[in-house]
Amino acid sequence: MTAISVTKARENIYQILSDVNTNSQPITITNNRGKNGVLISEDDWNAIQETLYLNSIPGVAESIVAGGNTPLEDCLSEDEVEW
Repeated sequence: MTAISVTKARENIYQILSDVNTNSQPITITNNRGKNGVLISEDDWNAIQETLYLNSIPGVAESIVAGGNTPLEDCLSEDEVEW
């Protein structure tokens, strides 16, 4: 993870924000008091929140893994699903 000082972050905030959104790579913003922060894109934050939510529901993570391991020939086609 890239780390930059809070001073550099302040000087280049628009570019840093653009980089975080373009690359989906968090950036650690450091200071001399040892209390650092991490900047991530809003999309990545929303994905983290959704993952935490889904993992909080008992059995959902296991169900997702099981579904991902199901062979395609064992799955219903889209036109067989009742919406």
